[in-house]
Amino acid sequence: MRRTTGFLLGVAGLAAPVAAAVVGQMTPPPSLTVQRLAVLPAAARPAWQAYIGRSTAAMARDKAALAAERRGLATIPTPPPESKAETMPLDRDPAWYAGPEAQAIADNIVSYQTPTGGWGKNQDRSAPPRVRGQMYLPFDGKAGIYAAQDGAGGWSFIGTLDNDATTSELAFLARVQAARPGAAGERYRTAFARGLRYLLAAELPGGGWPQVYPLQGGYHDALTLNDDMMVKATALLQKTAAGDGDYGFVPTDLRTAARDAAARSVATMLATQVPSQGRPSIWAQQYDPLTRTPVGARNFEPIALATAESAALLRFLMAQPDPSPAVKQAIASGADWFATHALRDVAWTRPAGADGRRLVAAPGAGPLWARFYDPATGKPIYGDRDRSIRDDVNDVSLERRNGYSWFSTSGIGVATAYAKWRQRHGG
Repeated sequence: MRRTTGFLLGVAGLAAPVAAAVVGQMTPPPSLTVQRLAVLPAAARPAWQAYIGRSTAAMARDKAALAAERRGLATIPTPPPESKAETMPLDRDPAWYAGPEAQAIADNIVSYQTPTGGWGKNQDRSAPPRVRGQMYLPFDGKAGIYAAQDGAGGWSFIGTLDNDATTSELAFLARVQAARPGAAGERYRTAFARGLRYLLAAELPGGGWPQVYPLQGGYHDALTLNDDMMVKATALLQKTAAGDGDYGFVPTDLRTAARDAAARSVATMLATQVPSQGRPSIWAQQYDPLTRTPVGARNFEPIALATAESAALLRFLMAQPDPSPAVKQAIASGADWFATHALRDVAWTRPAGADGRRLVAAPGAGPLWARFYDPATGKPIYGDRDRSIRDDVNDVSLERRNGYSWFSTSGIGVATAYAKWRQRHGG
């Protein structure tokens, strides 16, 4: 007999006891390939064929460059240290960026720039610069943490926007070069320009970015909003296009290209707001790049409305200085969705012994928002390592229950920002 949860989560909080259930199975999304272009109108295919061709050539060049460096080496250097800590601070006093600590970080950044122009993720930028033949990003010695997600023959995340990679390096280089006018800052300006061209080259036809470029395969090829990747890339392009402050050195042609890419990205944001239950709602974590329909990612990340990414995207749209009617409508629809999908009278406990984290009844608690909602029903859903999709987080395996951010208070920030935005723009 299936056990009961004791309550059903819905937008209003608690209801009568119901049986927990597996409500679906996550299907991994396909890679972006030339063969898949048949789903597009014939007139749209050449741009995508060219994009895939450029990606394939770029990966081949990256691999060839590393292989050339390693020829004749008696020993292959160990990979650089991994770090998820913030080692590229962007909030220091301007004088700090003129000092030796910032310069050492900038030198590390320049040394690890890939031949294509991007950067890997999760690196300690306070570590020494890259040496000849060294891998461009951390592998753990067992080729596990990155190769386990691989879709490119052992070549993983060599150029990515995931986990703030590339956009953070570009922003840091802009700060450091601003503190070094003239020849002293030229190498940082050169690296920034290469990185910006990488960002422009990685842009999907029509707007937005894959998680990894050159294309790696699988969900890494998807049009990605996950971890605010698209928002951060667009914001950086807008700053570059404006040419103010740290970005005043960027040449006019690159500023123009950045402006156009940012505009395409905003248009893509508006076009990918997901209809749910007959009205616009919020956004998914990632989309099929060709059809722009939501897709899943890792085994425990099903097709879903994603609250964390949507909250950041809404705040980004609210920060636009002269919002169009379409932007205003997207903001209003998204804010309304958050207001009507809060979970109340429940609490997400801290890990406690063998039972782990659990969602429990807690009269008066909340509001909370689940990380994922089913676009069809508007109700929370939860994925697991075995690709099952469940309607009760307490039925998720202990490892995934404790190891993933299933709930947040993101909607509170949306409501606060929306109230201020309405005062400025009406609605």
